[in-house]
Amino acid sequence: MAARARIGAVTQPPGAPADPKDSNLVRAARGLPTTHTPVWFMRQAGRSLPEYRQVRADVPMLQACRTPELVCEITLQPVRRHKVDAAIFFSDIVVPLAAAGVEVDIKPGVGPVVASPVRTKADVDALPELDADDITDIAESVRLITAELGGTPLIGFAGAPFTLASYLVEGGPSRNHEHTKALMYGEPDVWNALCAKLARISGTFLRTQAEAGASAVQLFDSWVGALSLRDYQRFVQPHSAAALAAVDGLDVPRIHFGVGTGELLVAMGEAGADVVGVDFRVPLDEAARRVGASFSLQGNLDPALLFAPWEPLAQQVEEILTAGRAARGHIFNLGHGVLPDTDPGVLTAVVELVHEKSNRQG
Repeated sequence: MAARARIGAVTQPPGAPADPKDSNLVRAARGLPTTHTPVWFMRQAGRSLPEYRQVRADVPMLQACRTPELVCEITLQPVRRHKVDAAIFFSDIVVPLAAAGVEVDIKPGVGPVVASPVRTKADVDALPELDADDITDIAESVRLITAELGGTPLIGFAGAPFTLASYLVEGGPSRNHEHTKALMYGEPDVWNALCAKLARISGTFLRTQAEAGASAVQLFDSWVGALSLRDYQRFVQPHSAAALAAVDGLDVPRIHFGVGTGELLVAMGEAGADVVGVDFRVPLDEAARRVGASFSLQGNLDPALLFAPWEPLAQQVEEILTAGRAARGHIFNLGHGVLPDTDPGVLTAVVELVHEKSNRQG
């Protein structure tokens, strides 16, 4: 099948640990010394890669996410090409909703669209739960990937309760989240019941990946930057904490990332993270000052700067590495996901530069 087409094997760099739990990424997440700053990119497995477009041709997104050999191939592609320090599990935040039985589709150019918005207690009561038996294909995908990765860690992935709730309540992507906030304030009991159920769904999805072999997990809250700190603490933080707590006891560090969350960084860490993801709006040294010594940081190159000439781009990369030294530990990443038209060669060059400038073995 097309999913077997590969651009080369996953190779381990000299001196790389055999156990991914001793990798630079996991060590940085725990605030331990590293041989270099680890780097990976959100959406590194996706449309910027020609090999991705080849294997995804004529395959709907949700089908691709539920086909283990295809998930494995797509997840490994950026590791082979860019030599990043971690793979991110290829999925979408609505995959666990669809697996549970929610009628949702991913429309090209639009994003997730829900057939019947969830806005009442009856709607929430009707939402199904997710059982690990519903996602045995996800566990199989993880096992296939980790068998290929060797000492390179795999990061498990799930959407956070607030972002999932927004898609369900709005019926799709939203700029203002008006229905979401109306439910949150107008019927807080219904809102909390919805988010509690979504926390269980996300938690099951994360735990399944971790139990199958993922070495870290990331909870992704795309839309939570639409909230004030007070609203986050009151309406969201307990549910994100419940989702992250699902991997308790599995010895996997937890990354918590959101967009536009400069005012929420400390609270997102306190939800149960080891690593707080920082978008490109807050310098890493300032983020480190805000969160203190309790959390490592991930970030935070502006994805649009990958389209800039190399000299100013390289300067920004070096400045971020310098700023990241203020944190307990630093994982280099973008301040959001790889844009579809990004030149893959630029990503490879950024990885090489990060490794070169942060090498601590010399």
